[in-house]
Amino acid sequence: MTDTETTIHKGLAGVVVDRTAISKVNPETNSLLYRGYPVQELAKACTFEEVAYLLWHGDLPDAAQLAEFETLERSLRDLAPAVHRVIDDLPTTAHPMDVLRTAVSVIGALDPLASKSTSEANLQKGVALLAQIPSIVAYDQRRRRGQEIVRPRDDLGFSANFLWMTFGELPEEAVVDAFDVSMILYAEHSFNASTFTARVVTSTLSDLHSAIVAGIGALKGPLHGGANEAVMGVIDEIGTASRAEEWLDEALASKRKIMGFGHRVYKNGDSRVPTMKASLDVLVDHYDAGPLKAIYDALEQAMEERKQIKPNLDFPSGPAYHLIGFDTEMFTPLFVASRVVGWTAHVIEQLESNSLIRPLSVYDGPDERHVAPREGRL
Repeated sequence: MTDTETTIHKGLAGVVVDRTAISKVNPETNSLLYRGYPVQELAKACTFEEVAYLLWHGDLPDAAQLAEFETLERSLRDLAPAVHRVIDDLPTTAHPMDVLRTAVSVIGALDPLASKSTSEANLQKGVALLAQIPSIVAYDQRRRRGQEIVRPRDDLGFSANFLWMTFGELPEEAVVDAFDVSMILYAEHSFNASTFTARVVTSTLSDLHSAIVAGIGALKGPLHGGANEAVMGVIDEIGTASRAEEWLDEALASKRKIMGFGHRVYKNGDSRVPTMKASLDVLVDHYDAGPLKAIYDALEQAMEERKQIKPNLDFPSGPAYHLIGFDTEMFTPLFVASRVVGWTAHVIEQLESNSLIRPLSVYDGPDERHVAPREGRL
């Protein structure tokens, strides 16, 4: 086959590169499934810890399995002094994703199991990252605000402890529940850009921490995880609901990408949005944030009318994290705190039937050419 006959799939769109038993989007119901369970059902019935166990082990835990899993995760939440020192040495002008990426790399360098790639070792490392990434994110926000560190507690669930470490107090249960729902919805999404990046790194037989660091780098981009930060930028730019249509018309006329809308996988709207929107509505009521909701609703309606494009998960999650009290630049690290579960599951799955991921390309540079010899060179 000649180069002119080769079909190029930009962005690997439509290319099936492997099998996975972790998650899929069911086109018949437009539902994201984790190990066969619709994610909206998991968000209503389960905690984030139960969902993490499901993604890693294939089935939901019974009471004894969940208790053992929770005990282990809670015992690993404290950061090593070396990790604190590295965070402290980084400037607060650095993006929190850069801080998180660096801290995870240090955790990997310190982990005695770092070079072990058995499923059991990778699960242990995954649990440690699940426990410690919230400690990194919470500490980073507090140091940027000039606040003292708040140590983790072992009597709180994942989401309650995360909020406790970040804000130094326990929010009401409705707030914890809304945050927990967001963690469940962000935990896994098949071969997305960051997950595929982690699998590519794993396919070289590199270690789990290297794969996670690479995933963090991919997630930082505004076309992937960074979109939830960009959503708040849009809402702030619009200012009031009455400006939403005018703002959108100007943005579309200048061919701006409207962050928080559209998705390559979903053709009938992101199935996670209604669940997250319900949690956002709870937070709006709790914080009496009617003006923010008005902007949200106005922009969603205007986008539907003009482009027939529906929101993705980043659209309701950004405002939700804002209302809870997270600084906007911390939103993507929150995504990491959840998605590390999916990344770890994919690292383990990749190694179970590994093949080096090495695609081909079509060369369109200069034809073969040669350098003229120089005198004096052998």
